[in-house]
Amino acid sequence: MTPSDLRIYHRLQMAAHRLQKAADRRVMAAAGVTTAQAAVLAIVKGQEGATQRSIARQLGLNESAMTAMVGRLSTLGLLVRTRDPVDGRTWNLELTAQGEAALAALGPAFGQINSRISDALDPAALLALSDALARLTEAFDDA
Repeated sequence: MTPSDLRIYHRLQMAAHRLQKAADRRVMAAAGVTTAQAAVLAIVKGQEGATQRSIARQLGLNESAMTAMVGRLSTLGLLVRTRDPVDGRTWNLELTAQGEAALAALGPAFGQINSRISDALDPAALLALSDALARLTEAFDDA
């Protein structure tokens, strides 16, 4: 059997789409942000002095998309931009208190999504899927 015979690409697309939609609904209900915006908040929380450029690189987004997303998160009161003390041309991102609260509210939402994944697959299948997805990610890293 080949990936084409098994319709692997189609199945990956369908699973990713449904997972994304379900996660976005739960995350939006919990904290008023999308999963992509939640990823930005998590990176800002975990990396002191995070910049739009560094976050865009980590998420594989172009800088214009990141600029728009940071603008939306700032408008929502979740992020603030501050000048970098070393390089005045660079803006660092920081969570506001409201951003911290939104990020904290995301834990249960992502927990529910992870529970649905765990319910669908036994532990051996989870390990195999994790390994397979890591290998696929690496195989297409140049894309």
